[in-house]
Amino acid sequence: MFSLSNMPSTTSVLSAYTTFSASTMLARTMLNEVQNLTNQLIPQQLQEKVLAKLGGLIGYSSSQMTLVIDEYNGLSLNQMFEASEAYLRTKISPSVVRLKLSKAPQEQNFSLTVNKGEKIVDSFDDVQVVWQMICTETQKTKADCDGYFSSESVERRSVELSFHKKHKEKVLSSYLPHVLERSEAIKDENKVVKLHSLGNCYGEVNLDHPSTFDTLAMDPTLKQELMDDLDRFVKRRKFYKRVGKVWKRGYLLYGPPGTGKSSLIAAMANYLKFDIFDLELTSIHSNSDLRRLLLATTNRSILVIEDIDCSSDFQNRQAGAHNQGGNQLTLSGLLNFIDGLWSSCGDERIIVFTTNHKDRLDPALLRPGRMDMHIHMSYCTPSGFRILASNYLGVKDHSMFTDIEQLITEVDVTPAEIAEELMKSEDVDIALKGLVKYLHVKKIERGKANGGEKEVSEQEREPESKGRS
Repeated sequence: MFSLSNMPSTTSVLSAYTTFSASTMLARTMLNEVQNLTNQLIPQQLQEKVLAKLGGLIGYSSSQMTLVIDEYNGLSLNQMFEASEAYLRTKISPSVVRLKLSKAPQEQNFSLTVNKGEKIVDSFDDVQVVWQMICTETQKTKADCDGYFSSESVERRSVELSFHKKHKEKVLSSYLPHVLERSEAIKDENKVVKLHSLGNCYGEVNLDHPSTFDTLAMDPTLKQELMDDLDRFVKRRKFYKRVGKVWKRGYLLYGPPGTGKSSLIAAMANYLKFDIFDLELTSIHSNSDLRRLLLATTNRSILVIEDIDCSSDFQNRQAGAHNQGGNQLTLSGLLNFIDGLWSSCGDERIIVFTTNHKDRLDPALLRPGRMDMHIHMSYCTPSGFRILASNYLGVKDHSMFTDIEQLITEVDVTPAEIAEELMKSEDVDIALKGLVKYLHVKKIERGKANGGEKEVSEQEREPESKGRS
């Protein structure tokens, strides 16, 4: 039977509540102290496990979830990390106190990026998230070609995205796709074509090469064929997937020096807004080094291998006796990345090879799937000359054009040679007269060379004639 006399007094209730509150506060204080201690003594990877165990003992659990986005996914770049960097540049608020500032020599504006340790708060459909840039440095030991070991500092970057656990589904299904979509739009709006160096000295600069298809002194029909081919390539993502082909395209640019091969590559990059990765094969010592460098290239890029006929002394693919288990760079190693299994590690990529001597290339390189389109960069033509005259002198027609075009058909002269003559004066008449004189000299030299060859051949035949008589 209930009795008022059995009820605890108000003083007892308050005392018990005070004791319970004090115990709870003590437990939370102990948890905070333990967390601070673990931050100092326990590696980041173990902290969550430690806190989870302690939290379970006292009925405490974190409501936050953190996604770690590393810069590299294995050997290849993490697309989500790149997207996060681009996206966070638009979310910098006045509360952020430390930013990284940079400016390329040719750029008009400064570039601000989030510095390591700084946090960016963002909201999406009433979901609040916190971004933080994390950078750690480790020492890596590497061996050079002579077997000597050296230590170098390697920076590892990642981005951490934190939010309430209950929003996990929305973050994964809606917010992160939004970040990817927005970053692509940002890159398209502010796209600056970059030139990357792949080799012993890795780095990047803005590609400020002014070459475009309009300024190229190239056969108009061939130029249009190339532009149509590039347009068709970038629009055929679904087609390549349907037919089971890797979304890539290979081009071979061949012809004498000075015919505009490098200018054409720059024009292609400016036309597509693709970054260029310049691969220097002479600085690569093994197939594994080649794979590592090529996996660092990004989608929507142009990989350039210039002077493929003399860039590297490739071993014969059948010379197994000389193959030291992948410790040397081989032609088969390069081919495996171009169209083997390693070629599938990227999308929408263009590979451009250049050479002055197509006949010196291994036939295995020339077949479709590796070098899909062969583009002959010829000596200057009359139509190419008119483009150069328009570019350098601002004229589309002149009384001397007929003589110049006739001379161009009679001698082998490169666009680079004609451009050099046109640059010698800003006066149209003086520049064109200088070009006519230059072409006449080349014609005379060609005649002498042909005459000399004819004279030599006649002298070689003379003893034979005497013998028959």
